Amino acid sequence: MTAIKIMAVAPAAQGKPRPLFLEVLCRSLIILCVALSVVLSSVAVCDGHWLMSERRMFGLWFFCVVENSSTAPNCSRHVGEGLDPGLSVCRSVFSLAVVSAIFGLELLVISQVSEGQASSRRWHLGTWLVLLAAGLAVGGVATFMFLFWKHATLLGFTLTFWCQFTATFLFVLNGMAARHIQNMEAILPSSGDVKKL
Repeated sequence: MTAIKIMAVAPAAQGKPRPLFLEVLCRSLIILCVALSVVLSSVAVCDGHWLMSERRMFGLWFFCVVENSSTAPNCSRHVGEGLDPGLSVCRSVFSLAVVSAIFGLELLVISQVSEGQASSRRWHLGTWLVLLAAGLAVGGVATFMFLFWKHATLLGFTLTFWCQFTATFLFVLNGMAARHIQNMEAILPSSGDVKKL
């Protein structure tokens, strides 16, 4: 009699839908972290002063020389040393990364207020846009460090550079997490029955 009860309960347990709360929580955390990444990256790119070396400050937009503490820094858009073309590419890459992340974030949010295939498609596209932003940001950070490796020291990088570094890490992490959740949808049973209750 006990064996019959166990056999009767087992199939029901196997057909149990995945927890809706856990799925909503994970998606909400991903969206929140992507939003935080967009803010950090936007602040870092707009400020642009990323590296200090002796009396010089290297950034995405300006190169400054501080002669002494009593005078204003002398800033120019031209770095010299043949680095201007590479820095222009670096600026473009970071700007595209922020734009891609903003559109990806918007699609991730909209996917949560829609249902069915439309929601899945928006989440899918938003995920790929976040991953595109991650790839562009990684390429931008690597390019910046390659351009200024002669002047770079661990303590020379400014707070805004570390903001961009953190944003890049979060783009990668959340893009992979969003992609993983999407792949799990094809494996796990649907939670549509739970939503209807």
